[in-house]
Amino acid sequence: MNNFTITTFMYQSITSIKTLTPHITCLAVHHNLLYAASLNLINVYDLSSNYTHIDAFNESSDSGFVKSITFNGSNVFTAHQDCKIRVWLTTPSKRHRLISSLPTVKDRLRRCIVPKNYVSVRRHRKSLWIQHNDTVSGLAVNEKFMYSVSWDKSFKIWDLSSGYRCLESVNAHEDAINAVVVSNDGTVYTASADGCIKVWKMDDKVKRYVLMSTIGKQKSNVNALALDGDGTALFSGGSDGTICRWENKCEEKENDVVLIETMRGHSGAILCLVNVDDLLASGSADLTVRIWQREREKGGYCCRGVLEGHEKPVKSLVAISGGEDGDDTVGVVRLFSGSLDGDIKVWEVFALV
Repeated sequence: MNNFTITTFMYQSITSIKTLTPHITCLAVHHNLLYAASLNLINVYDLSSNYTHIDAFNESSDSGFVKSITFNGSNVFTAHQDCKIRVWLTTPSKRHRLISSLPTVKDRLRRCIVPKNYVSVRRHRKSLWIQHNDTVSGLAVNEKFMYSVSWDKSFKIWDLSSGYRCLESVNAHEDAINAVVVSNDGTVYTASADGCIKVWKMDDKVKRYVLMSTIGKQKSNVNALALDGDGTALFSGGSDGTICRWENKCEEKENDVVLIETMRGHSGAILCLVNVDDLLASGSADLTVRIWQREREKGGYCCRGVLEGHEKPVKSLVAISGGEDGDDTVGVVRLFSGSLDGDIKVWEVFALV
């Protein structure tokens, strides 16, 4: 076990989980289970049992890479390169069974007979508006809805309470959408290769999502988004290696999201971000993970540590409060980093009192 100390912080490498296949594309944690997508395969590890491998699902390579994983109750939603979203049921034995793919057959049949439900997607080709037509790159869930984004430049809203119907499709960006997050109040943020982050809210009058503001307008791709715990701060990571923090600072103009600071340190593109407690972690093509914390006096974020050890770009991060062996001490965070080298590294980060 390696220990490193920087001022008021300490972090240590707990273990490394080696998958049977390379190229970790995304990680997720739910109900004390770690989900790790490697190419098309999703491996599941029990965090309460020394990272024991307990299941592997989506063994068919036809789906292509798994790009995102999210959850609602006992259901697991996975986003795929083949333009589909798959829905899996977690059984009491912690196994995973495919129960549907989105859009559902029922939803497609209900809409396919009406010509206005078709939209042009390429020259001489039409498709139902409820379908994505390129890689589904991200998923986000709140209490009622799931939001999916795609390289087809759109995001879609799915009703979780009525058979996963697609309620709306929004032509959101001028290039591929790489990330999506949703706040507790239903505000949706989308980030794109067009260099923009867009802010969307439900308009109660028309019952549709409308564009509230466009922020960023950077020259480089925006690859990753994260919200802080109460949803007041948005973090974005770009291909230029910078991380931006955005906040709504004007009470009179509710939708005026402004840039507060830019964080620099990575020498490669930011590929993933995660926020937990008062910490922000960033994973990069420079093979490192950086830990950032907000300084109480100055208010800005400072890099507290650089986690090294991966041999290829760090593609995904997840973090949970509490450390090993059920340690729920305040300020202790367990961080999981997944890399294109096929390794998942487990880190423990905590403040020195």
